Amino acid sequence: MKTAIRNTTIADRILFLFLLVASFAGLIYTREALSLGSDVVVEISGKPVYTLSLDTDREIAIEATHGRTVIEIKDSRVRMKEAHCDNQTCVRQGWVSHGTIVCLPNHIVVIVGSGAKKDIDAITG
Repeated sequence: MKTAIRNTTIADRILFLFLLVASFAGLIYTREALSLGSDVVVEISGKPVYTLSLDTDREIAIEATHGRTVIEIKDSRVRMKEAHCDNQTCVRQGWVSHGTIVCLPNHIVVIVGSGAKKDIDAITG
């Protein structure tokens, strides 16, 4: 390893440094461009019912197919606090700061971070 480093020229080291800086700049740019929004969208049977801010702590009670379902927003995270479905997968999923919570028996989908920045249409890789 030491011989490999010794055999590099100044141009190699400058190129390596340039590539390292370009990589970090790309990471920072991508992170800013793809940052998630702060909205929570609650859909029932595929139709949006609520669009809420992730910044305001609250509980939403929804009468669903299998009874009362409670969604809690707290500290910029969301969880399905209570659901009367058989498997309780949505409740056991716990807190989510971005992504989706799905309760299939109740036909409820909670999309967290849906308000993405609108100035970018698409990114290809």
